[in-house]
Amino acid sequence: MSFSHTVTARPEHIDILGHVNNAVWVQWIQDLAIAHWEAAAAPEHVDAYIWVVTRHEIDYLRPALEGDVVTGTTWIEEPPRGARFDRYMEFTGADGKPCIRAKTTWAMLDTASRRPVRVTPEIAAPFLADG
Repeated sequence: MSFSHTVTARPEHIDILGHVNNAVWVQWIQDLAIAHWEAAAAPEHVDAYIWVVTRHEIDYLRPALEGDVVTGTTWIEEPPRGARFDRYMEFTGADGKPCIRAKTTWAMLDTASRRPVRVTPEIAAPFLADG
């Protein structure tokens, strides 16, 4: 299932070129993924597991400027592979046109041991369209 939230580009997000800095987009990607996890996962799973990103692929399509409101939407298209799954994201401007598109790969870790753990069907179900 997809998940969305909105952010506003503030002065501290803007780089020397006058638009949202690439590092800020990466932070927003992480924030959106974490918000999705916390909103959809069972509370006992949120307590037991954490996620780390292992790969980002980002297409920067058009800039966002100071004051722009962008909506980030994330979804997962395929079941996990072991401890990993791919998460897709798109951030769109108020006009609905995409600013960035991304595919990120995340690995689930046991909170206590910090070791990778297989994502079970029960954990994955709230994030998959047929879950």
